[in-house]
Amino acid sequence: MRNGRSTPDAYRLLWHYLAPQSGAALLMSGLLLASIGLQLVGPHVASTFIDAARGRAAEARLVQLALVFVGVALAQQALLVLATYWSERVAWTATNALRADLAAHLLRLDLGFHKLHTPGELIERVDGDVNALAGFFSSFVVQLVGSVLLLIGVLVAVAFVDARLGFAFTAFAAVALVLLGWVRRFGTPHWRAEREQSAAFYGYVGEVLTATEDLRSNGAVPYALHRFFGHLRTWLPIGLRANLWGNMVWVTAAVLFAIGDALAYGLGGSLFQSQTISLGAVYLVVAYAAMLAAPLETIRTQMQDLQRADASVARVRELLLACSALEDGTAELPAGALGVEFQRVRFGYDDGAGAATERAVVLDDLSFTLRAGRVLGLLGRTGSGKTTAARLLFRLYDPQVGEVYVGGVAVRQARLAALRERVGLVTQDVQLFEATLRDNLTFFDSRVVDERLLTVLDTLGLRDWLERLPDGLDTPISGGSLSAGEAQLLALARVFIKDPGLVILDEASSRLDPATEALLERALDRLLHADCTVIIIAHRMQTVERADDILILEDGRIREYGSRALLAADPASRFAALRRAGHGEVLA
Repeated sequence: MRNGRSTPDAYRLLWHYLAPQSGAALLMSGLLLASIGLQLVGPHVASTFIDAARGRAAEARLVQLALVFVGVALAQQALLVLATYWSERVAWTATNALRADLAAHLLRLDLGFHKLHTPGELIERVDGDVNALAGFFSSFVVQLVGSVLLLIGVLVAVAFVDARLGFAFTAFAAVALVLLGWVRRFGTPHWRAEREQSAAFYGYVGEVLTATEDLRSNGAVPYALHRFFGHLRTWLPIGLRANLWGNMVWVTAAVLFAIGDALAYGLGGSLFQSQTISLGAVYLVVAYAAMLAAPLETIRTQMQDLQRADASVARVRELLLACSALEDGTAELPAGALGVEFQRVRFGYDDGAGAATERAVVLDDLSFTLRAGRVLGLLGRTGSGKTTAARLLFRLYDPQVGEVYVGGVAVRQARLAALRERVGLVTQDVQLFEATLRDNLTFFDSRVVDERLLTVLDTLGLRDWLERLPDGLDTPISGGSLSAGEAQLLALARVFIKDPGLVILDEASSRLDPATEALLERALDRLLHADCTVIIIAHRMQTVERADDILILEDGRIREYGSRALLAADPASRFAALRRAGHGEVLA
């Protein structure tokens, strides 16, 4: 995004997220503007006090002016506190809404996008870039407009004291604003580069933390730290340049403020010596000159915020404009068990250049049909394409050639939400949340009632397991509180809650522990007798003994496909040979 368009984009983003809370924004605006108005009143009261004291006014008059001055100061501070409270509330509401929209958008993007961006990088963009917009959302427009109004009010008030002073300070303010705006333009590209490097750094940190166990076991910690410091060395000069240009605005403002003070003392003193203005008027000029620094400083600060906002808005919009490679369909899936059909499917993972190369092809001319209600055992060595076939059924990717059908509907044409509602996937890596068992089962969907959860657990034969938990459905669950087998039980229950027509078990029994193996076996038996089609992906032969049909993949192609009973009875079949070899990890 070019710098010339980033500021208008920032304003559009600001309006989009502030419009729903226009009432709070208007209240905040009113409080800020009232506070700014009282700033103009204070120096005038003090000037009147000075002239009254020099003119030997009555003590009662002086006390009255003093009390008015104190009252104005207190009222201004009270309004400022209230304005700050509402500005923070507006900022948090707006930024939280933006975070929610970004997170929801990311979850809708395809896996190809997520392969190109690490979790840490995306967290930094969803949270870090949005944090950089907090000040922009909270008070940017109000502060900017208020500062301009205060600037105009100060210039008008000085002009009333003496027209020559008004002209001099107007010229000074115009030059100051032009200089500040000119310096600001150079900072935006550096702040954008800084935000990008920040995202890259946190993306790497996320990868390292995820792979801590592997790094330690393979002695790769020194290498990981070497790359860690490499990221910091790259980030340092970029951050220094961004802050340098940000501070250039501050240095420019400091010099301009010093010139403004000198102008006020010089011209005010000269006019007082010529008896053109009173001592109180000199104080008023000096006070307004000092006050002139406030709106210029605010404008300078807002310009720095706008630098950061320009960079962050560009990155946020880039994220929001990212489109999924998977276009949503409109077709609905039929009720009941769902059949599966692959028609000459060819698929390879993107090599990073936007195309699947011959070397990257995982499935090649894959064609088979699985009737509704059948149980398919899908076998093959690691890398043969078993998990990839499951991903195509769930439409995490689309094949480059051919079609995949579920329930007679091409998955490209099916509505994604409907497809993923009717197709259940259980993998060996079960993700758990720091929440109750109920929330982990329902994914925080309050529409799922407890009676439905208990029915599912009963169907899977898991009611006894539930009753052994200390607080039942309210038992707190986390990643370390369940064994691998118990996590698999929970994953099966999650799938059954949706009442799916097709269930895919991808190595779901590969991490069984003895304590829960019997429970999981019983749950699988219940699953296989339900009104749904089941695909069991496995390395181990014993896992597919319940299957009706067997499909063996080799290098992305079908090595063998047919009825399990017929293949087992055929001594020449590959399946029979594997059975004779034993029931271990013969396909690993």
